[in-house]
Amino acid sequence: MHRTKIRVAEDALDANQTIARANREDFDRAGVAVVNLMSAPGAGKTTLLERAIEGLDGLRVGVLEGDVQGSIDADRIAHLHVPVTQLNTDPGFGGECHLDANMVRSALPEVPLAEIDLLAIENVGNLVCPAEFRVGEDARAMVCAVTEGEDKPLKYPLMFRTCELIVVNKTDLLPHLEFDLDRLLANIETVNPTAEVLTTSARSGEGVEAWREWLAGVAGRRAAA
Repeated sequence: MHRTKIRVAEDALDANQTIARANREDFDRAGVAVVNLMSAPGAGKTTLLERAIEGLDGLRVGVLEGDVQGSIDADRIAHLHVPVTQLNTDPGFGGECHLDANMVRSALPEVPLAEIDLLAIENVGNLVCPAEFRVGEDARAMVCAVTEGEDKPLKYPLMFRTCELIVVNKTDLLPHLEFDLDRLLANIETVNPTAEVLTTSARSGEGVEAWREWLAGVAGRRAAA
């Protein structure tokens, strides 16, 4: 029985990889760079996207917004007058806690790939499941808020290990918290020594320009390929 369960899990991941490659081929044909943005709920993904989009002049950005229910975050992004596609995992996918390649593929007919240069996929808030499923992205980034504690890289290593960029957000709250930023950075270094790390505050604007430049860089690498 245990071996059967492992085989089913392997089959599911293999199928996801096949669909992710098909998504990647569609993105390549359209010349669109794709960032898979992940975090725990409330870390600040949507606000950081808003801040970045506001200053990405000359770069056509679209957003695929993943949530279990509702369109609250998509409605916020829509006010910036960029293409937004809502992808809910409930009830169509049973309320899944992540986006996988097939879910993203189901939404692609609604994404105007010919009209954008960069697609930001805002994944469902979760520090476990989203890290396991590639969706055809060029790069992965995650947001880790200082309110979550310094131990998260050690407790959820796969999420931190699979991301090229780790954004430590809400630094404006540091004076009000018993939080050791150096310890968090050391834990990130332990889990993923090659990751780029940015410290940001979406509220104060600290680090937002560097975050914006990173997104533009992902799009630039795709354009140069």
